[in-house]
Amino acid sequence: MQFARINDVTIHYQVIGAPADRPVIVFINSLGTDFRIWRDVVVRLAGDFAIILYDKRGHGLSDVGQLPASIEDHATDLAGLLDLLSVKNAVICGLSVGGLVALSLYQCRPDLVGALLLSDTAHKIGTTESWNARIAAVEKNGIGSIVDTIMERWFTPAFRRPENTAYSGYCNMLTRQPVEGYIAACEAIRDADFTEAAKRITVPTICVVGDQDGSTPPDLVLATAKLIPGARYEVIPDCAHIPCVEQPEALTAIIRAFLTSISPGESSP
Repeated sequence: MQFARINDVTIHYQVIGAPADRPVIVFINSLGTDFRIWRDVVVRLAGDFAIILYDKRGHGLSDVGQLPASIEDHATDLAGLLDLLSVKNAVICGLSVGGLVALSLYQCRPDLVGALLLSDTAHKIGTTESWNARIAAVEKNGIGSIVDTIMERWFTPAFRRPENTAYSGYCNMLTRQPVEGYIAACEAIRDADFTEAAKRITVPTICVVGDQDGSTPPDLVLATAKLIPGARYEVIPDCAHIPCVEQPEALTAIIRAFLTSISPGESSP
């Protein structure tokens, strides 16, 4: 395991190297998960690309850090990690809140971003009322009280079968996140709006979404793609909010095709 002290927060991360001329892909996980959600994509890409994974503050093995923590704070954490690893012009792949962090990173440190792959995310996710209701439920009864509702958004009914042990595992992953870190991230998403920032993106960008995503539905992701000049848009069939878990082969194929079509000039760590 690898750890770094960034902005007075201990960040858990992993680097998987590749030849120096290969692109660097940075994966940012979603709300209520840690970087293990990317495993089935990473094993298909390792060796062909340099890969950086990390647990954002308040998730996994990283510190919760000082609260409150905005999306901009998360972006500053990632910028600090990439500076530590001497990485610039990386392909930033963010899922859900990870996509917001990717947008914020581009806004504050465009030198670090060579391309954006925005998975199941949007320029504005949810409403103030919906996030406040979720926060109140977690504060009162814990993360376990919202598991069923969240899982209906994360995964299709085919994945949520009782005999699917992976489904039980992802329920465990959600409920074992630090409550204060989860709530802080909900507050950060609630307060984030990258509508205007999306219009100023000039790097190659693709927006990807599962066709049954209950958190950021296809129409919302398409609207985000339309805000970004020249952005591509692709829907993954038979998939909900977390394609790296539910349809890793399809997502990996999209990543490979996208990177084949661009040359962002990454430098390997």
